[in-house]
Amino acid sequence: MSSQQQAVTVEKLPIFGVPFSTMNMQDTVRYLTEAIERREANHVITANPIMVMAAVNDPQMLQIMQRANLVVPDGAGIVWAANYVNRPLPERVTGFDLLHHLMKLGDEREWRVFLLGTSQEIITEAARRLALQYPNVQIVGVRNGFFGEDEDHEVVSQIQEAAPDILFVARSAATQEPWIAKYRNQLNVPVMMGVGGSFDVISGKLKRAPRLFQKMRLEWFYRLMKEPWRFKRMLALPEFMWKVIREKENVTKP
Repeated sequence: MSSQQQAVTVEKLPIFGVPFSTMNMQDTVRYLTEAIERREANHVITANPIMVMAAVNDPQMLQIMQRANLVVPDGAGIVWAANYVNRPLPERVTGFDLLHHLMKLGDEREWRVFLLGTSQEIITEAARRLALQYPNVQIVGVRNGFFGEDEDHEVVSQIQEAAPDILFVARSAATQEPWIAKYRNQLNVPVMMGVGGSFDVISGKLKRAPRLFQKMRLEWFYRLMKEPWRFKRMLALPEFMWKVIREKENVTKP
């Protein structure tokens, strides 16, 4: 694709102000492939109801999500909300699956990938397994996510020097998207995407929910059973559903 071509305009569906992409998985992968070919920086957020509620309660988080290039509907609750207000989305675009779709295509095109986040043990094992599964992907950097603001410049410089096509970031919910948003222009990576707990699953530390739970849209419940300490955070799910039901007429207002 010529570098002079313009980016595709993405149709968006706002849910409490968060602009969700209406593309399915296939079109999302195509869009991000074109972004890599154009060498244009893109901040991709894989959002769920918990993140939407965080944005509702935090203007700074809402601004980060509104300024992202692409917000995809990761959570089943987002798809449910869109259906409930008669503005259906084609499908969930989960961060875990999107990561693997991009890695598979990257294996064909020999893309350069940088992995950032979680503990050193987990990120190292995730990198090892991804390298086995996608041997033609060039993993040009691996670094844990336990660093403070005083180390940000060092981390950004390391990523700049590695010049990846894709940067996958797995940090805490409070720091992951704000960190990418803060440094997106300096990083200038075509695809910068927060992947939450994906490295935990890839490394084998955690198991992904069985397919039955996925089909029933109960992955959140499976994760809660495995990590009961998440209970307080999960309370945002019924809060989100109740807000959608109570404010149905206003859910999709910009």
